[in-house]
Amino acid sequence: MGTTLRALRALLLLAGFYLLGVLLLAALAGADYLLLLHAPTSLAGKLIIVSVLLAIPLVQGLFMLRTPREEESAGLPVTESDEPELWRKVRELANEVGTAAPSRIVLTADVNAAVSEDARLLGLRAGPRRLYLGVPLLQGLSQAQLRAVLAHELGHYSNSDTRLAALTVRGRAQVLRTIRHFEQRADNTAAREQARQEKKNAKAEAKGKQAKEVDTGHAGITYRAMAKIYIGYAKLYFRATQSVSRRQEYAADTAAARIAGRDATASALREIPVLSGSFDFYMNCYATLGTGQELLPPRGEMFGGFGRMLNGRRLELVEMRGDLPTGPTSPYDSHPPIADRVRRIEELPDDGRADEDRGAALDLLTDPHRTLTELEDAVLTEAVRGFRRTADWQELLDEVMAKSFRAGSTPLHRAYAEYTGEQPTLPALLDLVEDGRLWELAKRLPLSEEAAAAQGRVFREFVRPTLHRSLKSMALAELNERGLLRWEFSWERSAIPRPPRDAQGNETDLDEAVAPAVTDAPDTTALRALLAREPEPQGSPRGAM
Repeated sequence: MGTTLRALRALLLLAGFYLLGVLLLAALAGADYLLLLHAPTSLAGKLIIVSVLLAIPLVQGLFMLRTPREEESAGLPVTESDEPELWRKVRELANEVGTAAPSRIVLTADVNAAVSEDARLLGLRAGPRRLYLGVPLLQGLSQAQLRAVLAHELGHYSNSDTRLAALTVRGRAQVLRTIRHFEQRADNTAAREQARQEKKNAKAEAKGKQAKEVDTGHAGITYRAMAKIYIGYAKLYFRATQSVSRRQEYAADTAAARIAGRDATASALREIPVLSGSFDFYMNCYATLGTGQELLPPRGEMFGGFGRMLNGRRLELVEMRGDLPTGPTSPYDSHPPIADRVRRIEELPDDGRADEDRGAALDLLTDPHRTLTELEDAVLTEAVRGFRRTADWQELLDEVMAKSFRAGSTPLHRAYAEYTGEQPTLPALLDLVEDGRLWELAKRLPLSEEAAAAQGRVFREFVRPTLHRSLKSMALAELNERGLLRWEFSWERSAIPRPPRDAQGNETDLDEAVAPAVTDAPDTTALRALLAREPEPQGSPRGAM
C-alpha cells in the first residue's frame, strides 16, 4: 500500500470518528421527531429529556476536535558538537537506509528508540524529524546492536511511516480522549450522586431514621453508554491500523538486517526485552531506593548505575535472553510479538557479519558520565532534583535500611503488642516463645484465609514460613536498633544483612539462627547469642560496590 493510499485510509478512519457522532445525533433527532408525532405528550416529553441527556456528551465529543500539540518527550537534546561520533553514526546509517537524517537527536531515560516527524498535508509532505534514543540502550547494547536499532528506526523514515504516524496517532488519541472524557463525566456524576445520598442519609440518621443503602448504579448512565459506543469504534480503529503498523515493523527489521547484519539485528531484538525488564528492576531496587526518605545516589549515578548492575548480573541476563516474550502486550499492540520478529530475522541466510562492532555502544558518547549527569537534570522533576545526594551507594543503602527496619515497625511487633498489650521487644518475644505461646501469637499475624482456618499441626505448617519471615524482620529491626547490623551492598545480588561475627570471627546466617525458634520444640539460643554480641569496629570490610 503506497503512501497516498495509507494516508487516505488513516484520514477515513479519523473522519469515521466524527461521522459516528453525527449519525448518533441524527438518530436521536429522528427518534424525537417520531415521538412528537405518535407518542402521548407526557411520555414524549420525558423521552425527549432522556435523548437530550444522551446528546450532550455526543456534542461535547464532536467539539473535542483539536488534539493538544504533542510535546517532545522528556530528554536531553544533543547537538553535533555535543556528540559528534553519535551524529556521524546516525548520518552514515541514514545514508545507507536511503533517507534524510533526523534534524534533532534527543537522549532519553527509556529502554527505547523511536522516530517522529512533524509531517504536513496529512502526511504527504515531509517535515522536521526527531530521533529519540534511550541511554539505557547505549549502556546495554554493543555498537553492532545499536546500528541495528538505529537502522530499524531510520527504516521507518524511508518507508514514510513517520509521515502517516501523526495522522494515525491523532485518530487513536482522539478516540481515547473522548472515551476518557465520557468515563470521567460518568465517574463525576456518580460521585456527586453518592455524596448527595450520603448527605441525605446523614440527615436521616440525625433524626433517628434508618439510612438507606447508597446506590449510584444509574448515575452517569448516559455517559457510560456513549463510552461503550466509542470503545467499539476504538476496537475497530485499532484493528484496522494494526496490520499496517505490524507490516511496517517487519519492513524496518528487514532494513536493519540488510544494513547492520542478520546476527546483530536478531541479538538486538533479543536484548531489548531483557534490558527493559532489567531497567525496571534497577529503577525499583536501586535508583529509587531512597526516594521515600528523599535520598538519591551520587550525581550521574541515578542512571549510571544501570550499566554496573548489568555487568554484575551477566549470568542472570544470559538466562533471560532465552525466554523471549511470545505475545503482544495487548490485542491492539502495534508491534508484532518479539519472538516472531526474532524468528523471521534468524531465518535469513547467514551474511557472515557476526563479528562487526563488538565495542560498547556507550563509547560513542564523548563523555558518558557528563551525559548521564545532564540526563538527570533533563528528566527528573525539580522536586526530586532537590533530594539529598549520598556520597556513594553504600551510604544510600545504610541510611534507607536504618529507617526501614525501625524497632516496632514489623508485623510481629504489632502482633506482639496486640496479643500481650505490652511494649514489643525481641527479648520479650523470645521469652514468649520459650513459654510455648508462639502459635497463639501467630494468629495475630496477617494470614491467608486457608492458614487462618487451619488448626493444630496443619496450622503450624501453614504459618511457619510466614512466622520465619516475620521473626527475621523483627530480629533485623532489633539488631539495627542496637547498632549490631550492617548491610552489604552488591550489584550481583540483593543487599545482604550482616550481623556481628562470633568470638571466633565466624559470620552468622540469620535464617539459620531464626529457624530453630519456629520449630515445634523452639530453641532461641542462637538468637539470644546474637543479641549478646558487640558491634563490629568501624571500617570493617564491606561488600562490593
